[in-house]
Amino acid sequence: MFLGTRNIIILTVAWMNKLKDIIKKYFGYLVYFYSYLRYRIIITVALSFTVGILDGLGLTMFIPLLQLVSGENSASQTELGGLSFIIEGFNLIGIPLTLISVLFIIIGFFSAKGIAQFANTYYSTLVRLYFIRKLRFSSIDRLGKYAYKQFVLADAGRIQNTMSGEVGRVSQAYAAYFATVNAWIMMIIYVAFAFITNWQFAVLVAIGGFMSNFIYKQIYKRTKEQSLKISSGGHVFQSLLIQMVGFYKYLKATGFIMEYGAKMKKSVLYIEQANKKIGFYNAILSSTREPLIIIVVALVILIQVNFLSAAIGGIILSLMFFYRSLNYVVAVQNTWNNFLNNSGALANMNEFLKDLHQHQEPHGKIEFLNFNKSIDLKEVVFNYGETQVLQNISLSIIKNKTIAFVGESGSGKTTLVNLLTGLFPVDRGDITIDGVRYRDLDIPTFQNRIGYITQDPVIFSDTVYNNVTKWAPKTKENLEKFWFALNQAAIADFVRSLPDAEHSQLGNNGIQVSGGQKQRLSIARELFKEVDLLVMDEATSALDSETERMIQENIESLKGKYTILIVAHRLSTIKDADEIFVLQKGRLLASGTYETLVQSSPIFKRMTTLQEI
Repeated sequence: MFLGTRNIIILTVAWMNKLKDIIKKYFGYLVYFYSYLRYRIIITVALSFTVGILDGLGLTMFIPLLQLVSGENSASQTELGGLSFIIEGFNLIGIPLTLISVLFIIIGFFSAKGIAQFANTYYSTLVRLYFIRKLRFSSIDRLGKYAYKQFVLADAGRIQNTMSGEVGRVSQAYAAYFATVNAWIMMIIYVAFAFITNWQFAVLVAIGGFMSNFIYKQIYKRTKEQSLKISSGGHVFQSLLIQMVGFYKYLKATGFIMEYGAKMKKSVLYIEQANKKIGFYNAILSSTREPLIIIVVALVILIQVNFLSAAIGGIILSLMFFYRSLNYVVAVQNTWNNFLNNSGALANMNEFLKDLHQHQEPHGKIEFLNFNKSIDLKEVVFNYGETQVLQNISLSIIKNKTIAFVGESGSGKTTLVNLLTGLFPVDRGDITIDGVRYRDLDIPTFQNRIGYITQDPVIFSDTVYNNVTKWAPKTKENLEKFWFALNQAAIADFVRSLPDAEHSQLGNNGIQVSGGQKQRLSIARELFKEVDLLVMDEATSALDSETERMIQENIESLKGKYTILIVAHRLSTIKDADEIFVLQKGRLLASGTYETLVQSSPIFKRMTTLQEI
């Protein structure tokens, strides 16, 4: 008894798992689309169903029309089989089926079908655009919340390819999927009409559909494989393209650009080869469609006439339904294959959004308003994988003080600043600002109060005004803030001298201005937004001595007005810092003023000697 019950449970579980696999295989995409579109899916299906019903009713009325044209006084119900209820319905409501009335009924059905078809087509377009918009918005929002620690390890080519080229393929996948759904609905409706008219005919359609699906199964499988290859090849190409644009000067100057171009061409050929195979499979499907329909039509005519002795009206109606349904059987196969052509993009988009979601930047709920006292680190530890980058760092940063971090390359200077600005979470220890732990803060509200200037300043391909204000509306108040920020960064006179002043275009990555002017515009941008914390990460190391001196004077003029964090390679730029922290291999070795460290820290003194200060 016990063994029997146990076997029943095992079989039940096995069947449940099998059912889940079937649902996942055939309805997984529908569930995925439904998660984005909800009730819109139901409306789309309902409109498709309406189109099919109206078309079927219109076709049915051709049999009474043929009877009336052939000289019969009234339409007979016998040749309609199970669909005779349509004629009964018209008789019941008092509409006699004459030649004129039947013609008007046919026109009415097909006119209604046209209206439903228009609504279905246009609404499907609106839903597809809505779906793509939701995907784009979702990827933009999730990328904005993506953990920076994960971002630095991510494939830039995959991010760019997924958010640009792959979205187009996802749109095509969506259109093909619902074209398949629509074809299924139409096929089911015509089979239902056929079944009501003649059940033997319906059985033939089912057999034909099953056999054709078996024939095309391997084509579907191989098409899906090639679609995935197109996505992966696209990632590689986009990654190479990003690097070519970013390193164009180096590639050009060293004569390596053509060899690099050859590498890009290989990725293009890889994508082309996958597309060729998909084109081959599509050609097989499209070329076998018509012969398949004719073969099955011929068989049905033979069976209907020679074996079933069907009336001519029944044969004609069966053929109409049959031809329509078989067209949609093949349409299902073709549209499904078109879906598989782009299913790799859909799978890639889904995995991409999952990855972004799984690595969202965690933060607390306490809104940061302003910086009042100090930022404190207590025994902070940070690792990159198995590598420990910072070890037991404890220090305090007082408001409106100028703080510098120095040390050899790889000492952890920039990583420490990344922790202070909330880009990385600590692995152990705590960072607090005015007594509130970073992990409890709503980090974006804190980062809104941070100005960040790097060795390679960020200049957008836009006007001076938009670069400094970050596209703020051009109000009187914003204009005053704009010019005030330019004056503080000592760049106002230069902007006024430009032909279009603040409306002047800066070009791609600020190609129209010098390195020093880029830095000053970057400083002006950060000052425009009224920051509490101003971070200078090797901000002047790529500049010539004269430009560096002028920008250094600008920074000095800001001393005491902001809390300034400087990551410095040139020690001459931090001589006037309020406190300098010396790092080595992730450890804090010493701290103090410039003069104090020269006297008390052998490492710092050696650094000044090497730089001949």
